[in-house]
Amino acid sequence: MSVDQANVRRIARLARIAVSDDEVPHLQDELNSMLAFVEELSAVNVDGVEPMTSVIPMKLALRKDDVRDQAGSSVVTANAPESDDNFFVVPKVIE
Repeated sequence: MSVDQANVRRIARLARIAVSDDEVPHLQDELNSMLAFVEELSAVNVDGVEPMTSVIPMKLALRKDDVRDQAGSSVVTANAPESDDNFFVVPKVIE
């Protein structure tokens, strides 16, 4: 797969990154080299290799899944500065 300059601009717009026209060719080269590396990784034969979580064999700690008594919503919102119908009321942050 290859990335063209239109794709670089689209990726930058989706990521909300300001990219000047001078930077587009460099970013195109960078993205294409990353994609080439990923394609190289897909060529590696991993048949018979177990997935692992660490280079050191370790067993994951498991706990029993017990149902516990939970505080009701009225108890949780009791100390809130402002609540409405057992919901937290917060200031509006998006216009």
